[in-house]
Amino acid sequence: MQRDYIKDWSGALGRDMEMLRFGSSGLPLLVFPTSMGRFYQWEDFGLVGELSSKIEDGHLQLWCVDSVDGESWYAAGVPPPERVRRHLQYESYLVDEVLPRLPEAPVTTGTSFGAFHAVLLCLRHPYRFRGWIALSGVYDTSRWLDGHHDDLTYLTNPLAFLPGLRDEGYLAPLRAMDFKVVATGSEDPNVRDCVTLADDLREKDVHARLDVWPGWQHDWPYWKEMMRNYV
Repeated sequence: MQRDYIKDWSGALGRDMEMLRFGSSGLPLLVFPTSMGRFYQWEDFGLVGELSSKIEDGHLQLWCVDSVDGESWYAAGVPPPERVRRHLQYESYLVDEVLPRLPEAPVTTGTSFGAFHAVLLCLRHPYRFRGWIALSGVYDTSRWLDGHHDDLTYLTNPLAFLPGLRDEGYLAPLRAMDFKVVATGSEDPNVRDCVTLADDLREKDVHARLDVWPGWQHDWPYWKEMMRNYV
């Protein structure tokens, strides 16, 4: 399977960023790691291998990006407004520096905190993506912000801004997406976030697929099985 390592300076983030690309054709998946994970996580934990036949036959290509969670949401020593601003710089990196490399609009995907990134990016830039596959996600960001609230925290918290979203410029492309998968385990501690997200989307006539798998399901062997079902 084709494997390309890419390292470039990011103007948005002011530092080098790394990624891996697997495959050369097919549907692009923009892949996010779990919280504070690295760009090679899906390879190390076997998800790339799990999808290798679909990559090799030209059905899929994976673009596995790095995270800056340790500088944003998980930066406990940084004031909450700065954490959110760092996330928005990361968003600019993804939209302005990563997406132009891809051959077509991708589907975003991730597990655990990576699922949050996958969904939020699509919700904020729906005209740039074909949808998302979000596994075992958490979607209420208030838990990382020490009680701080402002316009930017509102606009980066899906469970805060979705109920009030009325702009058809955002809703119409969300409805048209090919992939809108929200999957979790019935015993996952974040299952309520997943159900609320799907309910909020359906209230806007955005018909996301909600799959609640039996049991905990919050680990790599389960995510491998899930991905086999969704791509």
